[in-house]
Parts: sequence; structure tokens; C-alpha cells
Amino acid sequence: MDQETDSIRQSRLPSRELDAADRRLLGVLVEDATVSYAELGERAGLSAPAAHERVKRLRRSGAIRRTAAIIDPKAIHKPLLAFVHVDTRGWGKTPELMAISECPEVEEIHSVAGDTCMLLKVRTEDTRALEGLLSRLYETPGVVTTRSYVVLSTYLERTVQPGSTKEWPAPRHMAQPIY
Repeated sequence: MDQETDSIRQSRLPSRELDAADRRLLGVLVEDATVSYAELGERAGLSAPAAHERVKRLRRSGAIRRTAAIIDPKAIHKPLLAFVHVDTRGWGKTPELMAISECPEVEEIHSVAGDTCMLLKVRTEDTRALEGLLSRLYETPGVVTTRSYVVLSTYLERTVQPGSTKEWPAPRHMAQPIY
């Protein structure tokens, strides 16, 4: 029997488009989700009650999935960040492979297109712990190979941002379109 594995964090689309005020609220909350509704409203150009109502609506719609603390990895002795590409026989998203999500070192699991099946973002105490996690992966039925990329320095790490780039510049090395 095939077991459904899509129940891990389904995303719900907001019931209506976000407007500029919603995006301002989200921008403030991404920076600091502990601000009072009075400060949130002030920073977003709304009254405190309006900010409160909009935040409730954003939560109901699923635009705000949850509020979480961002932990310093060094404080919990997990300074080693790595990205692990996992290649499998057949379809990669098996229940056995998805069970790796039980390990607290695994922060993200992505099914990807390209030259690998799955991409994991992991944080461990050291290379020995990373080796243990890789060993567990290799014990998983269907896993053929892995490729690990240990991060040396991080220059930008952030959560989803509410803004979006309106227009991207055309690459200079490319020919200009005819029309």
C-alpha cells in the first residue's frame, strides 16, 4: 500500500490577496514578532485595533502559519550547518526517507528537480554528528548516494519575506529581445 506523505506541512493559500498594509504588518512581524499591537500598528501605519484584526485574519487565512523563536545555533551547540543532497532509487519521497524528519538536526527536507532527489538542511554539533546522520541516511532503503556541503560562512539567512522584486534587470550578456 502506498502511504500518503504529503501531510507534512501543507501550505494554505490566503483567502484574499495581501494588500500593502498586510505586507507592512508582515514585514514588522518578520523582524520582531513580540512587538505589541500598539507598536505594530504604529510601525505599519495602522491603529492598534486595526493591526490586531489584520493579524487575526492573516493567521486564519494561513498567511501567518505560526510564530516561532529563532535560536542561535551556537547556544544549543549545533554550529555545523550542512546541505545534504540525497539520491535514491525510484521516487525519493518514501515514508522511510521522510522518517529522517524525526531527527532534530534535520531542519528542512525538500523534494527537488535536478541532479538529486531530496535536499536536506541539517545542523549538527560537529562532523562526527553529521557522519552519524549520514550513516542513518545510508541505512534507509532506497538511498543510493549523498553529497554533503558544509557551510563555512553564512552571509544571509532569513525567513520568508513579505516583499517581492517588481522588476528584475535583464542580464547584460544576453541579446535584447526583438519585441
